[in-house]
Amino acid sequence: MTDALLFAAVPVATHLGPRLLTRASGFFFRRERCLWLVTCRHVVIDEAAAHHPDRLELELHLDARNLTRSLRWSMPLYRDGRALWRQARDSGGEVDVAALEVDAAALPPEVQLRAFTPHHLPGPTAQVPIGSPLLVVGFPLGFHDTLHHLPVVRQAAVASAFGVRFQGQGYFLTDARTHRGTSGAAVVMPSDAPVLAATGLPWRLLGVHAGRLDMLPRDEKEDEVLGLNCTWYADVLMALTADAVPPGSAPAAA
Repeated sequence: MTDALLFAAVPVATHLGPRLLTRASGFFFRRERCLWLVTCRHVVIDEAAAHHPDRLELELHLDARNLTRSLRWSMPLYRDGRALWRQARDSGGEVDVAALEVDAAALPPEVQLRAFTPHHLPGPTAQVPIGSPLLVVGFPLGFHDTLHHLPVVRQAAVASAFGVRFQGQGYFLTDARTHRGTSGAAVVMPSDAPVLAATGLPWRLLGVHAGRLDMLPRDEKEDEVLGLNCTWYADVLMALTADAVPPGSAPAAA
């Protein structure tokens, strides 16, 4: 049987009208009755790179057994000129995570997807030792099983003190080989917690992969890239999906 984790990840393509702009990764998060698509903020807007898509396109499974059956699902990023995604700020500045509510009622009933929930987030006393093995579930360079529409998984390890905001930012570091297109991928570790086993998705959601971190200045002739990555702490999702937060706003995050 296909691991449920692979149905929680989704490829994200950004478009401006009919034109494909970029490819990225995302995953689903469910809180109470609402279903959310989570990815990086720079996927939906990146002012520095002049990246301004107007919609996202997802690829969703239609059959849990016949994985070749899929559906392309378009999600607008604006309505009446107003951004539909939610983003956050904290004491370190902008958090590179975005959440966009999915109109679950409009999805065909046969769509097969899995979603993380608040139960999958690590608690404030969670112990995640340095060097703990992690998985990054996404679509590097857009690469995936195009026949069965499944993501690929890269191995990673915790590379900075988990629970400590690296350089005062709301992320920790991972040691992993990653590529463009992985932005927005879920970073997880297995869990034997009974509450998660009961969901059929026995994984702890630690964070959202945002991108590689390099040391500047670095002698590009003498020194290789560090191979380190920024992963935003997943607890920001609780701020982003709070009922009182309107779309396009920037709530405070823990």
